[in-house]
Amino acid sequence: MYIFGYGSLINQASRQRTGQTGKAVAAVVAGFDRSWGKIDGSYQMSPLVVQPGNGRCNGVVVEIPQSELVEFDRRYRGYRRIEIDSSSLELSESIDGDKPVWIYIKENADNPCQDKPILQTYVDTVLAGCLSISVEFAESFVEQTAGWHHPLEDDRHLPRYGNLAGVMPGHHDHIDQLLSRVR
Repeated sequence: MYIFGYGSLINQASRQRTGQTGKAVAAVVAGFDRSWGKIDGSYQMSPLVVQPGNGRCNGVVVEIPQSELVEFDRRYRGYRRIEIDSSSLELSESIDGDKPVWIYIKENADNPCQDKPILQTYVDTVLAGCLSISVEFAESFVEQTAGWHHPLEDDRHLPRYGNLAGVMPGHHDHIDQLLSRVR
């Protein structure tokens, strides 16, 4: 089976914090809108969410063993896992078409606020993953994500994001440059 990762799962080091995964294939899914959104009380920040819509969002399709699904469901508590219609996917390379592709959605998420802001270290983790694919992939990610105007807390010096991974100091300038277009 596969999971379509559209946020921190784009980052290989972040994926490994949850469970065993196979190769990640860059992809775009149509029919979903990605934004920053506040989840229930178990989250101390506002993560990325997708909901069915008219948009497109890039990410990665990651193969996982059935035995790892429970860990990914735990990571995405507060979300609902649904199967993606394979015709809505554009893949950079082929995958096993007989296996389902799942995506975690959150409909009607509240907007980020000062109490549950977007965390810079979460943004850094996601964009470091995007940059590992290409600069163009990272630019598309920024363009295809709504809600950049909501409160953002710069926690780089005292990270609050629990899955911070795969971010090198050299990433910060590039990430800040990408964000200057939308903030």
